[in-house]
Amino acid sequence: MILDRLYEAYPNATCSLEHRSPFQLLISTMLSAQCTDERVNMVTPKLFEHYPTAERMASASVEHLAELVRSTGFFNSKSKNMSACAKVLVDEYDGEVPADLDKLVELPGVGRKTANVVLGTGFGVPGIVVDTHVIRISNLLHLTNQIDAVKIEFELQKIIEKEHWVMFTHLIIDHGRAVCIARRPQCHACVLAEFCPSVLPEAVTNRAKKNG
Repeated sequence: MILDRLYEAYPNATCSLEHRSPFQLLISTMLSAQCTDERVNMVTPKLFEHYPTAERMASASVEHLAELVRSTGFFNSKSKNMSACAKVLVDEYDGEVPADLDKLVELPGVGRKTANVVLGTGFGVPGIVVDTHVIRISNLLHLTNQIDAVKIEFELQKIIEKEHWVMFTHLIIDHGRAVCIARRPQCHACVLAEFCPSVLPEAVTNRAKKNG
C-alpha cells in the first residue's frame, strides 16, 4: 500500500542526475556526494563536454578536473577519484563501466550506494540505493530500525518486491524532497500519514477535522 501511494503521488519519479551513458552517470553520482543533484547537473554539462568518456577523462589533468567540479565541494578528492576511476576503466574494462556490484565497488571513489545507482538506472539491475532520504524515511515508517546503510539495504530487500527496488529509491527521494522534509515535515499533506507511526500529532488532528 505504501508503494501504491508513492507511485500515485510521484508518477514521474526517476533519477534526477542528467547523463547520457553509464560512465556519465557514474561520475555524476560520485560528484553528488555531499552535494545536491541540482548543483551536479549545473557542473556536468561542461565537464562532459571536455571529457564525455572514460578514455577522455583518463587523459585529463587532475587540476583541470578539480577546476571543473570545484563548486560541488570536496573537489580535490573528487577529481583524484574521477581520474583514477577513469584510468581503471580504461586499463581493465576497455573504457566501459562494468554492470557488476563487486567490480564497481572496487573502483576508486565508488561505494555501494554509487554502485547501486549505476546498476539500477544505468543497467536496469535491481538494487536499493540507500541515501539520507531512504535512511530517514524508512526509519520513520518503521520499515527498519537500522542506521547503517548496508543493513538497511538488506532489510528493505526482504520486504520490498525486487521489481520495485530501483523505483523505491526514486519515490522515497521525491517524497523526501517534496513532503517528508527533514527539518519541516509536511505530515498534513503526506500520502503516507495513515501508515506512518512517526506522523506528527497535530497532523492527525488536522486530518480528523478535515475529514469530520
